Amino acid sequence: MKVRRATMRDVARASGVSPATVSFVMNDAPDQTISEATRDRVRQAAADLGYRAHPIARALREGASRVVVLDVGGLPRDRVLERFVDGLEEELGAAGYALLVSYSRRSRRASIDAVGPRAVIDLAALYTRPGAIADGGWVDGMASHYLTQIEFLRQLGHRDVAVAVPARPDRFMRLMADYVRRAAEALGLPEPATLPVGGETATLAAVREQLGRVTAVAALTDSLALAVLAAMADAGASCPGDLAVIGWGDSAEAARWRPPLTSVRVDAATYGRRLARRALDLPADDTKPAATRVIRRATT
Repeated sequence: MKVRRATMRDVARASGVSPATVSFVMNDAPDQTISEATRDRVRQAAADLGYRAHPIARALREGASRVVVLDVGGLPRDRVLERFVDGLEEELGAAGYALLVSYSRRSRRASIDAVGPRAVIDLAALYTRPGAIADGGWVDGMASHYLTQIEFLRQLGHRDVAVAVPARPDRFMRLMADYVRRAAEALGLPEPATLPVGGETATLAAVREQLGRVTAVAALTDSLALAVLAAMADAGASCPGDLAVIGWGDSAEAARWRPPLTSVRVDAATYGRRLARRALDLPADDTKPAATRVIRRATT
């Protein structure tokens, strides 16, 4: 029989304080005047109950606010993120909370000052902090999602692969490209070449450089994959004859493009719902994402 995981509320009851105080103590929140005796009592109760604070949400203050702030940071604003936010908002709404999405540090600070949220979810930090989510939902799971992408190409017989990245990648795109390289290494494939996607002329030159060197392109996003397909058309190259191309995210544009783009579908909405449950310190075991899978179309 599965034992229920101790929650913040359990620790609060056992130590005789509020859940907010437990959160402040477990997260070492600054600017909180909590006596050392109370801190010791909370930590002892947490240890006795086997409670471990999730790194996902940080309660800011005790109060009546029913708002959760999602700090997206510099993450790509693609269909995957959109679905993720939809799932997060749906689950928070079911629990009586409203979601406020912040796309910059400046707007995050303004949001906190204005509404005094129940919690802040720093998605950018989770995205770059290995092991931040034990079930691999958003960080470690990203590697497995790209493993699905590269494994699909390997099963089709491709060994020499290029990864399509922005010409000026930010830290998130660099991390995602590293996931692709790790996936290739895990599958015993050569290290992927880099195909930078920028302006039309630069992308065309990058595609021409890879023709004859690699047989497939794994793009970090569908939008990058579509830019590669456009450059291939300008170069007079066929797809998948000269180059197979696979995107990531399964956007609506992937199916509408000609030729339709093969892409990786991630159940981002369910990952969002799981994150909402963890942010509110609720059980998430009954919320299982569907397996990541490849939607094969005409480009592979």
